[in-house]
Amino acid sequence: MKTYKVTLWLLLMNLFIAFLGIGLVIPVLPTLMNDLGLTGKTIGYLTAAFAFAQLIVSPFAGKAADIFGRKIMIVIGLFIFGASEFLFGLGKEVQTLFISRVMGGISAAFIMPAVTAFIADITDKETRPKALGYMSAAISTGFIIGPGFGGFLADFGTRIPFFFAGGLGTLAGILSILLLTEPERVEEKSEKNSTKGKVGWNRLLAPKYLYAFLLIFTASFGLAAFESFFSLFVDHKFQFMPADIAIVITGGAIVGAVAQVILFDRLTRIWGEIKLIRYSLLLSALLVFLMTTVHAYFSILLVTFIVFVGFDLFRPAVTSYLSNIAGDEQGFVGGMNSMFTSLANISGPIIGGMLFDIDVNYPYYFAAMITALGVVLTLFWKNLANESWKENTVKVAED
Repeated sequence: MKTYKVTLWLLLMNLFIAFLGIGLVIPVLPTLMNDLGLTGKTIGYLTAAFAFAQLIVSPFAGKAADIFGRKIMIVIGLFIFGASEFLFGLGKEVQTLFISRVMGGISAAFIMPAVTAFIADITDKETRPKALGYMSAAISTGFIIGPGFGGFLADFGTRIPFFFAGGLGTLAGILSILLLTEPERVEEKSEKNSTKGKVGWNRLLAPKYLYAFLLIFTASFGLAAFESFFSLFVDHKFQFMPADIAIVITGGAIVGAVAQVILFDRLTRIWGEIKLIRYSLLLSALLVFLMTTVHAYFSILLVTFIVFVGFDLFRPAVTSYLSNIAGDEQGFVGGMNSMFTSLANISGPIIGGMLFDIDVNYPYYFAAMITALGVVLTLFWKNLANESWKENTVKVAED
């Protein structure tokens, strides 16, 4: 039991460090942009490069974790992460920054599936949900603490957060070599999963799946456009310092996480997943648009804190819906969920960057419009759900 706890907490620390490093750099992006003379379009491509590399490499990294082992993939991923952060901190040319972001995406692709598989190997059906819950918490906590810590470190120098993240990644890699032991793999029986892949792919266009996946893309696209340019937006429009950016992002993330814990279960019972998804998107669209109209410091704080609530309630609602309808196609649904999220994380920052160079408000206008489109999609989704229910009712009555 002691060995299990040490292993689990080391794995969680690895994830925490990786996502802490991602969040650390957010407050210093405007300063870096000004120092190197980067455009919004370039920042968008830099953000997308990470997601694109992760999307491409993840399937191969997952297979490699099965072939070569979990530990080696985690260790390599952490060292690549450390090197990518050091490289970004040293980078004076945009080509170097792109190489760093691609390396960062590769490191995430190595670490995430290997850690998930490692946790699955050292747990059973009873302990796995709790362990995966800790895994989600480690990721969220890294995101929440990262911007605040990055803003604090930026007072000592713009590049310090990158070097600090690189040192953490390297230290985690060394500790993983010393403390992690490759787990024994226990094969659990699956119920006809091998034959369901083709069925799942053919069902991608089924309304009950397609509308949910389109909504995942829509919300993720809006969130990517919002988050990717928030630090640049408040820097250009309100002259926020790194510490101000850190306070706003960290506070918003905390409020969103707390709202998710307190409100999600209650609101799901009252409205159901589809209505909760609709209201979450509506709230997000209104507040993203409102960001372009506020001017006072505390107004910006208030709007930003609340906008995260909408996005943070949407994600578990759509995941819960898909999990409930997927049956024995959970793997297909999880893969499609990840794919549509990654595609949004690639396209959102690129389009947002192009619009940012035209006008600092345009990325938010566009994000609000796309998110509002998601609200419209939920209306058709509800109609289809009702029609499906009526058809089933009639069929049962005839039988």
